[in-house]
Amino acid sequence: MIINGTLADASDGNTFEVTNPANGLLVDTVPDASNADVERCLAAASAARRLWRDTPLPQRAEIIRKWVALILEKRQELAVLHSREMGKPINEAFGEIGDCADVAGSYVERALHMYEIIMPESGGLEKDLIFTRREPLGVVLCIIPFNYPAYILAHKITPALLMGNTVIVKPPSTNPLLDCRLAALLAEAGVPAGVIQILTGSGARLSEKLIPDSRIHAVAMTGSTEVGIDVAAKSASTLHRVMLELGGNDPMIVFDDADLDLAVEEAYNGRIVNAGQTCCAPKRFIVQKGVKDAFVAKLKAKLEATKVGDPADTSNRMGCLVSEKAAIECEKSVEHTIKQGAKLVCGGKRYDKTFYAPTLLDNVTADMDVARDLEIFGPVFPVIAFETEQEAVDIANQTIFGLNGGVVTRDIARGMRVIAQMECGTTVINGSGNYRHKDHAFGGYKMTGYGREGISATLEEMSQVKTCFLRKVF
Repeated sequence: MIINGTLADASDGNTFEVTNPANGLLVDTVPDASNADVERCLAAASAARRLWRDTPLPQRAEIIRKWVALILEKRQELAVLHSREMGKPINEAFGEIGDCADVAGSYVERALHMYEIIMPESGGLEKDLIFTRREPLGVVLCIIPFNYPAYILAHKITPALLMGNTVIVKPPSTNPLLDCRLAALLAEAGVPAGVIQILTGSGARLSEKLIPDSRIHAVAMTGSTEVGIDVAAKSASTLHRVMLELGGNDPMIVFDDADLDLAVEEAYNGRIVNAGQTCCAPKRFIVQKGVKDAFVAKLKAKLEATKVGDPADTSNRMGCLVSEKAAIECEKSVEHTIKQGAKLVCGGKRYDKTFYAPTLLDNVTADMDVARDLEIFGPVFPVIAFETEQEAVDIANQTIFGLNGGVVTRDIARGMRVIAQMECGTTVINGSGNYRHKDHAFGGYKMTGYGREGISATLEEMSQVKTCFLRKVF
């Protein structure tokens, strides 16, 4: 861990193991933070607030630039570590490290070109100057998910730091090593003691101590809706600013006039990446009856040809899930859907504890759990048939979630009509909803959370506006 600028073990010496989910081998041990460690961390973050707040933005930006350079210099090492502790295919891990550096550097450029507002003259106030400035929130707790620990870390801590906040990072318990390494590189880049800290251990236990504490001023969390509700409840007593990106059961609608090869390719690539463990991956494939059978046949051929195996082997398209627990949960969800009447077309098997074969389910109906609120976090493709445009929209919206959604059709007017009705934060025409641009304001509707994350939005989320009045200065 990093507490107050130094590498730290847990004060009571407790540790837990991080294992490679692909083979069960030990990767490393990490500290299991104690309550005393949490207190030291909070005290250090609070003490460093003024120093970092008063550090000029160009100096903060230069430190982030040095961090970016260190990430790129050590990209191969970081990618290998990422793949080993999470089971992500090495090609995808390598790409994510590059994206992490790109995102961090892009936030620097935006921060250096943010402009404040001068209010216009109005009746009786012509001699006054009214302007705004952005100030830090204070101490920001960033809770990072297991699936994209580098990319999402960059989207949370970079804008928080650039806007003058101190940051406490809670990395994922299954695979914390990459975030620990990235935090250490940030300290190496010159972030002062107490400004960036990282605590490892049980998320539930650490959250119990951290979130309700009045020394925390904001919580930025990506994870499940269940955990997000708990974070919001724990934050209520102190009215923290809370930014939540939570669960999703994203629809992909395919109309009968679609380019079917494009639709299958988008469905496949959108869901197979990261073994289906992506918040905005398409998870419900709503296909018009006229092309449903052809869509299923083409998708089945692609899934059965997918090379699954050792994440370290660059020839493999897909690796394992993050843990045996995650693979079992995926398996149970598929079995539940089949019991409700779905037809297993291919896959449906868990093996070697953490591997789950790419799975295609046909004859899924709109009243099944998977067609509504059952989010399967794995490489599973449930296909739901529809007849009319309105029916497709209704199925897409019949969920508590609202992250991303996609529509594939040659009729752009119809595509525009459909996305205008979809209850989600991001929509895509002629693609799946698995689309996240570093700049766009990413986030969802309904129980997918609130707040927006992206270079166009997060600097504002991580700061607060102060309005300043200078009376009778003209």
